[in-house]
Amino acid sequence: MFNRLRNRFLLMNMIIITFIMFVAFGTIYTITYRDVQNDIRMDLHRMADSNRKMDGQGQGQGQGGPPKEEGTFQGGDFQGGNQGPRFVAFEAKTDADWTITEKNSRFELDDSLYAEAVKHAAASSDDDGQFTIDGTRWAYSVMAIPTGYSVFCMDVTPQQDILTNLVYTFSAVAIVMLGVIYLASRYFAGRSIAPVKEAFEKQKRFIADASHELKTPLTVINTNADVLLANGEDTINDQTKWLHHIKSETERMKTLTNDLLYLTQMDDARASVIHVPFDLSDAVDGVILTMEAVIFEKELTLDYDIEPGLTVTGSSEQMKQVVMILLDNAIKYTNPHGSVQLSLKRHHGHIQLAVCNTGPGIAPEHLDRIFDRFYRADASRARQLGGYGLGLAIAKSIVEQHRGKITAKSVPNELTTFTVQLD
Repeated sequence: MFNRLRNRFLLMNMIIITFIMFVAFGTIYTITYRDVQNDIRMDLHRMADSNRKMDGQGQGQGQGGPPKEEGTFQGGDFQGGNQGPRFVAFEAKTDADWTITEKNSRFELDDSLYAEAVKHAAASSDDDGQFTIDGTRWAYSVMAIPTGYSVFCMDVTPQQDILTNLVYTFSAVAIVMLGVIYLASRYFAGRSIAPVKEAFEKQKRFIADASHELKTPLTVINTNADVLLANGEDTINDQTKWLHHIKSETERMKTLTNDLLYLTQMDDARASVIHVPFDLSDAVDGVILTMEAVIFEKELTLDYDIEPGLTVTGSSEQMKQVVMILLDNAIKYTNPHGSVQLSLKRHHGHIQLAVCNTGPGIAPEHLDRIFDRFYRADASRARQLGGYGLGLAIAKSIVEQHRGKITAKSVPNELTTFTVQLD
């Protein structure tokens, strides 16, 4: 599924980039082609104007008029002022029936070239055009004269080569760029799909774990119900043991479903929970008071250091829940006659809550995953203690909603510390 998603993403990306490149290269080529054609037409018109002025000068000199220094058309090479030859060109004059009457060329050109030029000029309704003969590209311009028509032609093969080379260059660049873009897109497509894949795998694991956790109490309830049905003649007092088992597992399912419901609603909790300033020091102190009896019963030592007057903005009840989760977790996993330490103080401009406990600790390979839903470093012990692996996930969600972060450090068989940092 994810391979198909990656391939679809890659295909869409390549189509979009190819279209953009096609539009960009097409625009550049169109502009260049237009400029080249404009230059060709300007050169042809200048050549025609030069020839017309030469004819005028000849008539003026025959009448004693002074010669003019303008661009000249010298038997095939067009020159502008004092500039040198620019291109090969020729002129063919015809009568009104397009019969060639005069050829003007500095070079010895084949008669078929003149005939081809006149043929294209006569067949076209435009005054300007181009044709190819023997691999050479020629451009022509037609001008009406008293005796018929004057067809001016010049070799535009170099200009045509520029356009051809531009197409080849664009094609080569496009192929190379598309290859590079394909490799880069494939890499980044994989990177983009990775979070989606990870989220999907987490969701699958979440559903599987939730189903597993719900399956256990359901099995117990079903078994005890079968026992009750098998002893229908007994009174309720005789069946108290099985009823208590059903009640206990029902309570466990209630707790589990409430935690699951809370986790599924965490995305909307920020909008639904009103965040107001409250005294975090008093909130933490209140949680400690409720937990002291449990700590005393388990014969553990509790040390706490709470800096008074620390205020944060958020939900007091949610932050109490975080402290309760961390303390309950520390109490469960503290070794017999061990100790639990809690501190709340301002640290480097932040408010820092730390809960430590002695005990077996958490192996390094588990530290990165203990905040995942249903994850337990020691699954067998966690089930014995009644845990589902949801407490730390809930704590992390609450802390992140308060724009804080929660981390864990542990030295196996020594000390485990959970730290909450709030702005």
